[in-house]
Amino acid sequence: MSKSEQSLKEAFAGESQANRKYLAFAAKADQEGNPQVARLFRAAAEAETIHAHNHLRALKGIKSTKENLQEAIAGETHEFKNMYPEMIEAAKAEGQKDALRSFNFANDVEKVHAQLYQKLLDNLGKPQENYSYYICPICGFTAEKEAPGTCPVCGAKGEMFKKID
Repeated sequence: MSKSEQSLKEAFAGESQANRKYLAFAAKADQEGNPQVARLFRAAAEAETIHAHNHLRALKGIKSTKENLQEAIAGETHEFKNMYPEMIEAAKAEGQKDALRSFNFANDVEKVHAQLYQKLLDNLGKPQENYSYYICPICGFTAEKEAPGTCPVCGAKGEMFKKID
């Protein structure tokens, strides 16, 4: 791998993390009654997304929908089979309850994501129904078509779910 390619991968990771962090900072600023600060954090987050997408394009990291679905399935599967189980065990051993809860939520939801991606991959090229997804704001559980009455991962009420069109 060339130095430039390694740099693009590092820059993509950094810009992606900055986007997520700034959105969390914006939510906190809104919560604390600082709307202008929140707007700047959201604006910067969007700029970081542009940077991340530019880096990913330069890496030739965006392929066909089929290849992108396959990569997404592989990534989600790695997370729930390898990455999170190791993290869960470490958090248990260290008595880190907040980390353990976060890792368990993510691990359970990554399995769902892999299944959802696989379903779409299996039906790619066939006529497909259009529907929304619903995301639990506590654990990230992702439901098709409608929110469940109660989140099967964390128990949050379905009316809390965010609709994604």
